[in-house]
Amino acid sequence: MMTRTRPSGGLTLGGAILPVATMFVLFAAGALLVGVTGELLVAVLLGSAAVAGLVARRHGYGWDEIQQSTGQKLAAVLPALLILLAIGMLIGTWVLSGTIPYLVYWGVEMVRPQYLVLTAFFATATMSLFTGTSWGSAGTIGVALMGTAVALDAPLAMTAGAVVSGAYFGDKLSPLSDSTNICAIGAGALLYSHIRHLLYTAMPSFVLATIVYTLVAKLTPVAAEGLPESGRALLADMTTVFRLHWILLLPPVVVVWGIVRRIPPALAISLSALVAAVIGAAFQPFSTYDAILAAVAGFHIEMVAAAGLEPDSLSPAFVTLVQRGGLYGMANTLIVVISAFLLAGAMDAAGALDLLVERMLGAVRSVFGLIAATMGAGATMIALTSHGGVTALVIGGLFQKGYHERGLAPVNLSRSLEDSVTITEPLMPWTVSGIFMASTLGVSTVAYAPWAVFCYGGPVFSILIAALYRRTGFGIRRLEKNAVPEEADD
Repeated sequence: MMTRTRPSGGLTLGGAILPVATMFVLFAAGALLVGVTGELLVAVLLGSAAVAGLVARRHGYGWDEIQQSTGQKLAAVLPALLILLAIGMLIGTWVLSGTIPYLVYWGVEMVRPQYLVLTAFFATATMSLFTGTSWGSAGTIGVALMGTAVALDAPLAMTAGAVVSGAYFGDKLSPLSDSTNICAIGAGALLYSHIRHLLYTAMPSFVLATIVYTLVAKLTPVAAEGLPESGRALLADMTTVFRLHWILLLPPVVVVWGIVRRIPPALAISLSALVAAVIGAAFQPFSTYDAILAAVAGFHIEMVAAAGLEPDSLSPAFVTLVQRGGLYGMANTLIVVISAFLLAGAMDAAGALDLLVERMLGAVRSVFGLIAATMGAGATMIALTSHGGVTALVIGGLFQKGYHERGLAPVNLSRSLEDSVTITEPLMPWTVSGIFMASTLGVSTVAYAPWAVFCYGGPVFSILIAALYRRTGFGIRRLEKNAVPEEADD
């Protein structure tokens, strides 16, 4: 958050809300008229940023302040942007090495089409829990699961939603997760006390998601003939182009090992991409130049000529699976990120973000009101900044005193931050996480969001527990008198 050196000039609540309202109105109107596209999203963000800039200008702030604030926000999310670029490089090289085709091949062979959505949820949840990264899980095993869905002719939006749900379940409860640690720090809670308190909302959400995906499995019709023709063609093409061998599992092992060893995710993913590039050049029928091209520009179907094949002879499903990835493949995503931060920078320069949070806190009258205000503030700030760490630290700092004055333990605040910041971001098409999941999984945020059951289950159960607390006394931890620190009894 930038430090303003001049008074805000009497910014009103209406002025603070105007850019946000403009964004939602433009997005809804555009979706109805032309559908949800990346181009629409950029246009909506830039239009809303222009409105925010006019509000900032009216209250004494110009382009220099907006540019400074935008730059600060981009610098703050640089680690996330580096992961984004590393994932692009990883996908391209994992295709070249045959890793993704290998995982898809065995996914098709081993997973029953009827249970793919449920399998996607459990598989990404497990990987994310052990690695502490939702992006890493979605960008590795999630991509393979989406390829499996294509081969099995399974519903892509449902599968993508299950991948996102599982990735954020594991990320939320993993002590290795950056977001989990930062939410605990922002609220002044101990890490493992924070994780235990998360179970009150995480486990009901997990059960709800499991029930939904199980019902999907029971109700989804399955073809009696087994694999569709497109799936059989895909398997045939994969075995023709690539040598499918257990050595192709080495890149996933490298990325999991690196993240578990607490190597920064961007470096661990890049190391895995390097290993995959070496395998592609040494083990598969591709050259070193092909490996470089796959890392930078993505895998292109013309590369199969190295295996003595004509691109036109391969199935559309195979082309869809392999023609992806690369650093350049993330360029559109970076444009959307910059557009979103221009909006956030203009609002921050005018003091709109601070005013919105202060008004939410000022309206608090009860435990329910305090938790609802926390979650509203968290969701608002993450929607405008796409930086979970900054949001958790800022909102946590603003609300700590309010929780203490009402005799509530810090773990209530840290859980509210998780349920309003960490798991809601991938449901918003304009945020970094929403854009990442959509571009990585190949399904728009609007399409997968209804099936990301875990991600909206958390906020629902969090609000429900707070609303019923006066009657049940359940799920809210009181601050023990004379306890220093608050979790000293754990």
